[in-house]
Amino acid sequence: MRQEYVMNDYGFVYQGNQKWISPCPWNYGQLEDDILDISLKLLDKNLNYLQDAFQDLSHRNSPVYVSRVVCAMINSNDDNGVLQGNWSEDYSNGVPPSEWNGSTAVLRQWYKRDYKPVKYGQCWVFAAVMCTVMRSLGIPTRVVTNFNSAHDTNNNLIVDEYYDTTGKKLPQESSDSIWNFHVWCECWMARRDLPRGYGAWQVVDPTPQETSNGIYCCGPVPVKAIKEGELQFGYDGPFVFSMVNADCVTWTIYGTKKEKHFRDTRWVGKRISTKRVGTDEREDITQTYKYDEGTTEERESFLKAVQSLKKGNVMLTSNGASHSNTTNGFSSNGMSSPHEPVPDRDHLNHPLTEAKLLMKFRLTESPQIGQTINLALLSVNLLSVAKTLKLSFSGQSLKHTGKPGVQFWKDSKYIDLGPKEEKWLLLQIPYSKYGKYLEDDNLIRVTAVGEQNVTWEKVLVEKDINLAMPQILINPMGPVRVNNPCKIELTFSNPLTEDVTDCLLAIEGSGLVKSLLKIYVGHMKAKERSILEFELVPYKVGLKQLQVNFSSNKFQVIKGHKTILVTN
Repeated sequence: MRQEYVMNDYGFVYQGNQKWISPCPWNYGQLEDDILDISLKLLDKNLNYLQDAFQDLSHRNSPVYVSRVVCAMINSNDDNGVLQGNWSEDYSNGVPPSEWNGSTAVLRQWYKRDYKPVKYGQCWVFAAVMCTVMRSLGIPTRVVTNFNSAHDTNNNLIVDEYYDTTGKKLPQESSDSIWNFHVWCECWMARRDLPRGYGAWQVVDPTPQETSNGIYCCGPVPVKAIKEGELQFGYDGPFVFSMVNADCVTWTIYGTKKEKHFRDTRWVGKRISTKRVGTDEREDITQTYKYDEGTTEERESFLKAVQSLKKGNVMLTSNGASHSNTTNGFSSNGMSSPHEPVPDRDHLNHPLTEAKLLMKFRLTESPQIGQTINLALLSVNLLSVAKTLKLSFSGQSLKHTGKPGVQFWKDSKYIDLGPKEEKWLLLQIPYSKYGKYLEDDNLIRVTAVGEQNVTWEKVLVEKDINLAMPQILINPMGPVRVNNPCKIELTFSNPLTEDVTDCLLAIEGSGLVKSLLKIYVGHMKAKERSILEFELVPYKVGLKQLQVNFSSNKFQVIKGHKTILVTN
């Protein structure tokens, strides 16, 4: 574990969504010659040091203190920190967050440009750069991704989402949101400031979301405390608990009125992931953050957290309708309390006796950018009475933060369902409809709103689709030996049905390439496949990761990586 969490200079940051997890390669580079010096300079630039250097230095033997200082310095909201956040899609004055491959380029730019914040970062960049700094200082650190991550600003463990009658997702009425994924760090340390047993992994989140004691940082908070609902321990326990435990409430807006449809008690905090020790595989660590939904332990932990929040004068609302999200939807009049056990919604024979209609999206194939999206919607009449179902469809781009983009597709259809009948409806969304509206994350949300003419109840189901990118094949042309030239063959392609220009390859990897290597490719025809060779001279022995970014004027970044063994 020390080899992985202190010494390993590459890894993966997991992105996508809970049903389509994509490993993004990352070059930590904490053992590069200049990175430790930059990390120490970062400590000397923090606000505490500038205000009282002696007091700051006297606390640097505490990993709790150091982790909070580094966490605050990675973002630039309070100081001349390393990274400036940007979620606007306008990156004209800097580098889009998706184009970064590693931490060393970010830290070196900050250092060489007189400690001016580097443009731009988002959650995975903030976390990965912090991981580099902490590992360089000898504090074991790993990068963790939480899928369906709640941003609950008022600590009531509820996040509301709003849709119109066509299924279009509307902007939030508050700053609360559910991110498709959010990335933070875990740091391993003793917690002598807390009762025995709360050491080991601590959540530290450098993405500037909320302030902690007046500064934009979060943590450290023990992972064990989150699991047990012990939110009274510092730092920022309620905020972290909500990221993995909040309820999602869905509303439909009708003019000036709104109607509550669902309350999903299980949607938030899914498939919490990190790189497995000693391999390039993903490890699911959800069980370290929360007990299985519906168990006695989970109920006790949740109620304990509620009591902690109440003591802080934060009250929880406990009523809401049962919720179905993502792929399945049920209409029901049943009410539930927060985190009440609910049945498995992936089964057609839903045991809720009040359910009258089931709807479920399914992809007929995994779509790649440039291709037509082929979807199927299943509608099941659970009653012994025939009904007519009006379906309204919506497709829109989506940021990974849950912020809705342009609605590029909408449609409506009527289908007749006999008693206990089920029907599949095939849907197609061509690239010409969605292509120019994609955000950085290549993420689309398709929604269906169903209204039936027997009880006039409505059902809303949604499906988040991450469009896959083609692979970049990386092939060393012979044995890879330290300080010896080695040829690398790259195979890459334009996935679109149209020509692209400004094609660029960006190549890096600690121990393999000393500085970022850029190769200008220029123009590529529609669906063109290209093979290119280049030469590198490895300068360190061991397992190393070579990372390749391919970008153009029509798509942001296609990423490829290869783990290479460098021998003497």
